[in-house]
Amino acid sequence: MKNKIHNYDFLIIGAGLIGCLTALELIKKKFKVLVIDKNENLSSDNRTLAVNANSTDFLKGLGLWKILQSQSEPIKKILISDYINSNKITFNHEPEVMGNVIFNQDLLFNARKKLKSKKSILLNINLPISSLKKENIICIKKKFYVFKKIILSAGKNFDDETIHKKSFNQGHQSFVGFFNHSKNHNNFAYEVFTNTGPLAVLPAPHKDKLFSTFIYSSKIKVSHNDLKNLIRKNFSQSHGLIDFEKKINSFQVSPHLSYPINRNFLLLGDNLRSIHPVAGQGWNLGIKDIQTLSDVLDQYSLDDPLLEQIYFSRRNIESALYLNFTSFLNFLYEEENSIKKNIVKLGFNILNIAPIKNVFIRQAMGRDKLI
Repeated sequence: MKNKIHNYDFLIIGAGLIGCLTALELIKKKFKVLVIDKNENLSSDNRTLAVNANSTDFLKGLGLWKILQSQSEPIKKILISDYINSNKITFNHEPEVMGNVIFNQDLLFNARKKLKSKKSILLNINLPISSLKKENIICIKKKFYVFKKIILSAGKNFDDETIHKKSFNQGHQSFVGFFNHSKNHNNFAYEVFTNTGPLAVLPAPHKDKLFSTFIYSSKIKVSHNDLKNLIRKNFSQSHGLIDFEKKINSFQVSPHLSYPINRNFLLLGDNLRSIHPVAGQGWNLGIKDIQTLSDVLDQYSLDDPLLEQIYFSRRNIESALYLNFTSFLNFLYEEENSIKKNIVKLGFNILNIAPIKNVFIRQAMGRDKLI
C-alpha cells in the first residue's frame, strides 16, 4: 500500500508573528496551509509591538483584534524632537488613534491558538531548509506532503545558503526595556533624536497608564546606567519619577535586504528585510508583506510562474525605501556637522507644513502606500 500524499497549497516555515498571521490570512482565502517551527514553546519575548492603524485593521479582519483590544494601549499622539531644533513635530489624527501598543506574546499566543484549532500548525519540526523544494514530496512526522509554495518567515537571524542577504550593518546596538512612572503618559508616544542615538518611549499596556516601554539604539558603547540617565533627562518632566524594570534586553541592529537564490521560496517579514528601529515600522512592513501577497493571489493563480516575481517586485521597492530612509536619518544625527544640522532644521520646518505633515501621518499609520 502506497503512502498517502497530503496536498497543500502553502508550507510556512516559522511560527512567529508574521508566519502565523500569514497562515491565517491564507486560510481565510480558502488555501490549505501548514505552518511548522523548530521550537515548541512560546519564546520569553516580553517586548511590545507598535501596531499602526493599517495593521490594526488587518488584525480585525482575522478576528484577533477583539481579543487583543482589551490588552492594548492606544497611541493618540506622537511627539518628535531632537537636540538641534527647539520646536517639536506632533503627529495626531483625531478622532482616530495613530496605532496601538500590544505585547508580542499576547498576539502570538492567540494566533497560534487559532491555527491549532484549525490543525494547521506543527511545532518541534526541524527540517533542512536547503533540501526543501516546492512540488517535491516532504516527510514531516512520518506523513508525506506536497506543497505548491513554500514561505520563509523564520526571523531576521535566519541564515541559509538558499537566501542571499545583503547586509547594511553599521554596528548599532538596540536596548529595550520598561519603566514605571508617577505621571500619566496620556497615551503619547515619543521619538527623541539624542546626540548618541534615537530614543523612543511608548505607552505600554497597563491599567493605570503609569507604565511605558523604551527602545534606544546607538553605535557607541552605552552602559545601562548611561541609558537610564538619558531617559530620565528626557522624560522626567513628562513622566515624573521613573523606576526602571530590572531587565533591559539588548539586540544587534542588522538592517538587510534579502532574496531567494532560486524560486523555491517566498520571503516575508524579517526574512525579506530588516530595518533600523528608528521609524518603528519593521513589524508593520511585515503585515504589508502579507497584504501584498494576498492581493497578488487575488490577481494571479497559485500556479502562475510570475507570481513570485510580481510579489518581490512590489515589496522590494518599499523595503529599499524604508531601509534607505532610516539609514539616512541615523547618518544625519551621527558625527554632526553644519551641513547635516542645516538639513535637519530644513526637514523639521518642512514636516511642520500641514499638507506634508498629513502625508507623513497617513504613511506612519499605514493608510497610504509608498508605491
